[in-house]
Amino acid sequence: MHGFICAGDGSGPGGLVLAGHSDTVPFDAALWQTDPLKLTEVDGRWVGLGSCDMKGFFALIIEAVQPLLTQRFQQPLLILATCDEESSMSGARALAEAGRPLGRAAVIGEPTGLKPIRLHKGIMMERIDILGQSGHSSDPSLGHSALEAMQDVMLELRGLRAQWQREYNNPQFSVPTPTLNFGCIHGGDNPNRICGQCSLEFDLRPLPGMQPEALRAAIRQKLQPLAQQHQVKIDFAPLFPSVPPFEQDAASELVRIAERLTGHSATAVAFATEAPYLQRLGCETLVLGPGDIDCAHQPGEYLEMSRLQPTVRLLQQLIEHYCLQAKQPESSGGENA
Repeated sequence: MHGFICAGDGSGPGGLVLAGHSDTVPFDAALWQTDPLKLTEVDGRWVGLGSCDMKGFFALIIEAVQPLLTQRFQQPLLILATCDEESSMSGARALAEAGRPLGRAAVIGEPTGLKPIRLHKGIMMERIDILGQSGHSSDPSLGHSALEAMQDVMLELRGLRAQWQREYNNPQFSVPTPTLNFGCIHGGDNPNRICGQCSLEFDLRPLPGMQPEALRAAIRQKLQPLAQQHQVKIDFAPLFPSVPPFEQDAASELVRIAERLTGHSATAVAFATEAPYLQRLGCETLVLGPGDIDCAHQPGEYLEMSRLQPTVRLLQQLIEHYCLQAKQPESSGGENA
């Protein structure tokens, strides 16, 4: 479910983890102008499935490490490749549950345009199923409409969304509030029949500081009286285990080093990563990679070749700091958020 390569065998308590996922999204070869399973150089770009998101990062790790292997590593360097990031994040989840300490710092090479990312929102994808009682529409007393119950469910969810958007705001995000999107709804089968079943799937993106289980508890509290009011059964469950929001302390050593080396202030993104799972293992964690998220998950995915050498040099500087130099951790002035 995950794999380690120990590139440097230092024995100290710290060290560096360079991490990423080995899977990609599905593809339709007919929509590509090149073979998606073959790396092709086109107009100064590496074109191929995973070049940006994010197998290209692993190639650059190897390029960065090779000339350093003749030196003595004071602290270990781990290269971590996980599976299923694009679907369930089961590889990173299993790693976090195992509780194995990894290192002092972890850098995940997701596509950020070589700009450090220290915050991202979480992902919750949820489903509500309502079971009512069907009947002939000429007499409403013959049934209990699941569709009308779902209408009130959506009103309550919109109310919670407004409440959460009043309570939580982080201007570092381009969308500074949590979002809740009604993605799809299915119910009923005929205009002259009382709707007996209805389902709703929605997406919730919590900010750092918002706990997924607390949000689910608030939703359940709103659903219970609606079930009684409409005389229906309401089931509420996640479509997959949530990805928690992520925040690394702005004053942490890794953030300050990455800002100095890249010349960019650490910022926030809307997409989610495996960062909270590595952070759970005690690593200061940052998302920082050479690709651009705008070209990920689509035909013609590419990595700009102009980013190759800057990425190699950046990785070498991080390795030198965390693995080759016998330094104590710099004071961060705070714990991981």
